Amino acid sequence: MVDFELVKSVLKRVDYVLLIFSDLVGGIRGRMVSSKYALKAFVEGVGFDGSSVPGFSSIEESDLVMRGDLTTLGLLPEYVYGRPVAIAVCNIFDAVGNVFPFDSRGVCRRWLGRFKDYFFRVAAEVEFYLVRWTSNGLEPVEHVVGNQYFTVLPNSVWTERFRLDFCDALRGVGVIVEREGHEVGAGQNEITFKYAGPVGLGDHILYYRFLAKSVAAVKYGWIATFMPKPWIDLPGNGMHIHVSLFAGGKNLFYDPSGYAGLSQVGRYFVGGLIDHARALCAVVAPTVNSYKRLVPKFEAPVYACWGWGNRSVMVRIPKYFAGDGDKKRIEFRCPDPLCNPYFALVSILEAGMDGIKRRIDPGDPVNDNVYNCSGKKNLLRLPKSLFEALEEWKSDEVCVKALGREVAEKYLELKMAEWKAYKKHKGAKITSWEHKYYLYM
Repeated sequence: MVDFELVKSVLKRVDYVLLIFSDLVGGIRGRMVSSKYALKAFVEGVGFDGSSVPGFSSIEESDLVMRGDLTTLGLLPEYVYGRPVAIAVCNIFDAVGNVFPFDSRGVCRRWLGRFKDYFFRVAAEVEFYLVRWTSNGLEPVEHVVGNQYFTVLPNSVWTERFRLDFCDALRGVGVIVEREGHEVGAGQNEITFKYAGPVGLGDHILYYRFLAKSVAAVKYGWIATFMPKPWIDLPGNGMHIHVSLFAGGKNLFYDPSGYAGLSQVGRYFVGGLIDHARALCAVVAPTVNSYKRLVPKFEAPVYACWGWGNRSVMVRIPKYFAGDGDKKRIEFRCPDPLCNPYFALVSILEAGMDGIKRRIDPGDPVNDNVYNCSGKKNLLRLPKSLFEALEEWKSDEVCVKALGREVAEKYLELKMAEWKAYKKHKGAKITSWEHKYYLYM
């Protein structure tokens, strides 16, 4: 429900409203409207040229309309633009008012319409680095070595101050912050925010990425990068997705008598993720650089397997609060933050629901460190490159079912073009092309 009195109060306090949306590959696009015309932008929408957004529309049918969703309206810190500015996520329509088929948010809503009897509770752990360019090249903002997980003052004085400012900014746009902390890499961070439905989580991830970059750049002169693997010898940036499935107020993933407290329905969901893992990578690990993160020894998955509390597997069942049925969930560890969040979420859920429908058994859980496990030769290996993942996509319809054929084909076209552009600069280490292409996404 929209609180119109609150909306009016917000619009009276600002000079402009920034309207944003996700393009097909997960980039954030947007434009400003004056607060004087903001209500019109929420009711009637604002026209724009869809042919200038890669993959959206042809030049002869380029008129599109972006319409702000009032339920997403929030306030940005004044220092971001030097004046009071609000922000909102948009839905995209064609010129005559029909839902635009390539609108990522619309794809997510359309997918959810197929499963009206269920509620999907999803959350994300989104990691990023704070970096800057120096005479030595790209470096973390902290000059420390070794494992920095959960370091506090004085070692992380600047990043901790940044995280607190970032938390304040997230609260201003309605994202409920639960925890913040330093991650393993020097200058690496993570803010944990409350679960939501798939559309709401997609919105929050857009806000998270936008605000991390804005606070870092404007207040600190840094770059917040969500690039999956900025350096070959430091941990990568992941975006672990947590999923619970509810119906009739009951968590269908919970069974106190099951292994790890997971129900048979939950096991089938895991089976779907494992069965479709290689194709899913094309959406959840969507860049050339993503596959330099999915390597052993850095807590990123390499094989499609599952286990209880094991951070070397692809699907982890957390051990925390094992007896609390409301909190029983699965954690999918493949995704990274440069994915289109709406596309990634519906693809993950499509794979899991297919596992339930087809009663796919996930196999035995893996309790050992997979990187050192002698039995890993019997496990399904994840793709080693974006090209390999895109080829796998062609033989597995899971992402096509999630996105719709027209959207899926356009996405595949954009990603194949990205691979071809990279091939000219291909290398085992992190290339300058990757920094140029992904660092600021």
